[in-house]
Amino acid sequence: MSGLGRVRRALCTLLVLMSVSALGRASATLLLEEPYGKLGFFTATGHAAVYLSGVCAETPLVLRPCAPGELGAVISRYDGVGGYDWVAIPLIPYLYAVERPDDIPLFADPKMATFLRDQYRRKHLESVAPDLDDGETPGGNWYELVGSAYDRNAYGFEIETTSAQDEAFIREYNSSPNRSHFHLSYRNCADFAKDVINFYYPKALRRSVIADAGITTPKQMAKTMIKFSARHSQLQFSRFVIPQVPGSGARSTPVHGVVESFLKSKKYIVPSAVVSPIFAGCVAAVYVGTGAGHFDPARQALVFNAQRALEPPLGAEDRRSYQSELKHLVADPASETNGVRVEKWGHLLRDTVPDLDDQGRPVLRIHMGEEVVSVGVSSSNLFANANDVPEQFTRQLLEARLHAELRRGNPPKASESDVTRDWNLLQKAVNGSDAEVAARPHRPPQPVSQARSERAGNRP
Repeated sequence: MSGLGRVRRALCTLLVLMSVSALGRASATLLLEEPYGKLGFFTATGHAAVYLSGVCAETPLVLRPCAPGELGAVISRYDGVGGYDWVAIPLIPYLYAVERPDDIPLFADPKMATFLRDQYRRKHLESVAPDLDDGETPGGNWYELVGSAYDRNAYGFEIETTSAQDEAFIREYNSSPNRSHFHLSYRNCADFAKDVINFYYPKALRRSVIADAGITTPKQMAKTMIKFSARHSQLQFSRFVIPQVPGSGARSTPVHGVVESFLKSKKYIVPSAVVSPIFAGCVAAVYVGTGAGHFDPARQALVFNAQRALEPPLGAEDRRSYQSELKHLVADPASETNGVRVEKWGHLLRDTVPDLDDQGRPVLRIHMGEEVVSVGVSSSNLFANANDVPEQFTRQLLEARLHAELRRGNPPKASESDVTRDWNLLQKAVNGSDAEVAARPHRPPQPVSQARSERAGNRP
């Protein structure tokens, strides 16, 4: 390994150790969540919530201190959820709509996300989103309380807190009225997040009258959170990305402020420029003057995984190595998958039905002839029915996930440990039983880690 490589690895190790150290403390994390869908101008500002590692949800409406080993809760404000001002959801269900990290689907289509959300609602959220009179799923925005990572990327800005601050927060919010008075301009989700962080650290977050026309926005909260941490360097602070789960649904889009959203939306700025060039010029001047477009929430960010670990993102060289190995694998004449990518795999899911197995893990029910086969789609049950499921089906799922994880672009799609795990699962799917391996005329693809080691060993 070169001197530069050793320095890079040492720095990565230091970042991991620092993040693990931070995870042992209580903390408050501002979650900046990207917008998704095409519902209008204000959706471009995304969503804001707060994750408190030392505060847990006794119920969605009652808070308590966390017991050892618990991960805390995400507290957020949504309009039209049972008439409540805030709802608290445990971290893993909030992100993935399952209760155990090992049960998170490796690849999810909208049907699977909808199914898992409704299963969690029926089990835990009847108090805020009860069944309709006929037993069917209710409408409304309750679905945004769980499974957030199926819809969008999120960015975490975490600052250390104390157990005394957590206890004071629990007393205050349990004793205060929890009735919704939502207003888009002055009591929105970002206002709620601002109030929570400012409860821990008064005047830490503030809105921008110029860049956001006085409306509190998630992006502005993230910017002021970073500035606050810079002024208080004695407080442990970290930044991380929560990647959107690979799937066939639409990917989320970059988050904007109010002026930035107006300027970057052709359906607003173009007519404005025609009607009033002076007004459009003022908007552009505010955008440039406030530096609204220069803020990158993924800058220097670690990558979150469901084990509540923060790790460096997969490096560019490693990503190219994995892509090369995956390309060789799917081009193998013995492969029956023919290089299945995300789009093709999403098409294959159209005739499947999501369900849970007898241990509550997500599966897909697939018709094979006149039989219905259950296919595990999480790391905990992917090979549970290996004898009944065609090998190429599992390989296709893993190839589609890896193609999604290895795509270029910002923010990072996965950490190195995420990709290593998924690569090992693919190798297991490829290799099958010992008897099958012995019967194959081709050699299984070389693990990427081994290839990198050999390349390093051959360097002068």
